[in-house]
Amino acid sequence: MVRRGAALALSFVTFVVLMAAPAGAATVSEPIVDGLIGPLGLAVGQDGTIYVSQTFAGNLIAIDKKGGISEVAASDNPDVTIAGVDATGRGTLTYTTTGFSDGQFIGTVNRIRPNGKTTPLGDTGHHETVLNPDYVNTYGFQGLDAECAALLPPDAGLLPYNGGVDSNSYAVAILPDGSRVVADAGGNSLVKVAANKRVSTLAVLPPQPTTITADQAAMFGLPDCVADKTYNFEPVPTDVEVGPDGMLYVSTLPGGPEDPSLGARGSVYRVHPSTGAMTLIATGFLGATDLAVAPNGTIYVAELFGGRISKVVGGGGQLVAEVPAPAALEFAQGKLYATIDAFGNGSLVTIQP
Repeated sequence: MVRRGAALALSFVTFVVLMAAPAGAATVSEPIVDGLIGPLGLAVGQDGTIYVSQTFAGNLIAIDKKGGISEVAASDNPDVTIAGVDATGRGTLTYTTTGFSDGQFIGTVNRIRPNGKTTPLGDTGHHETVLNPDYVNTYGFQGLDAECAALLPPDAGLLPYNGGVDSNSYAVAILPDGSRVVADAGGNSLVKVAANKRVSTLAVLPPQPTTITADQAAMFGLPDCVADKTYNFEPVPTDVEVGPDGMLYVSTLPGGPEDPSLGARGSVYRVHPSTGAMTLIATGFLGATDLAVAPNGTIYVAELFGGRISKVVGGGGQLVAEVPAPAALEFAQGKLYATIDAFGNGSLVTIQP
């Protein structure tokens, strides 16, 4: 087993795509646009403008109702990219930057005003560097005796360790009071940037425990003594959305193997926007990289490594549509918007659930 860092390290994966939709699956449109480069962030404004962060290209684009594309923002640093984006109301557009440059984590939250002026609101990368909120979490194997622990390489992230300084300001949501909440996929936390620009920790996501079987231990070349032991993976929050009930909904991608070798372990949490109190409401997603919440409260999840979009039903996922490498998801105008083929010729489609 190789530990994956808390930062969202998305792998180039071969996807098997079923071209014919299964019976009962939702209808997927032809691409609205294609040729997108790493479309990992998505938002739809009140006026129908669609915003896509091309994370691998380092820019944020706007797509108008006629399919016209314009660049809204771009990073001028090759070590820093644009990740999260949210749009609400008229003229309220927010995006995050993330990266590591000159020995420091970069994680800025920015607002673009209707006149095109960009205003920085907060620095979540600095917040993580100074406070490291998930230091309170313990990851790695739990409960190993000394003899077994001695058989594990000391620097492979297998022995117990506390959360380290790491930041990836991957997604952002605009709250009704004008504050922003960032899902920091590196810091394993939700960070709030208040309307007065004060930055604080709203919540730290809990470790994601997995009991390692004897077969899995053998698969990863681990000693037999770790069989039936618990490994705490990092939670890696990948999206945050405001639901119609005013609560926050957060998807997590456990910081470990993202293929099916350890099972589908992605989850969705409900988080109080003021207290940070959280409840696990669904799990069993294969690569939960984004979610969307409909006005009726239905939660949809993009399963990047499962090649499908699901909805939360009974604490798990129910198939909505099979699509290749879905990365970002948004519900607007009575339908789902999704970016697909995230690692290739990325496209934007709509899905009528």
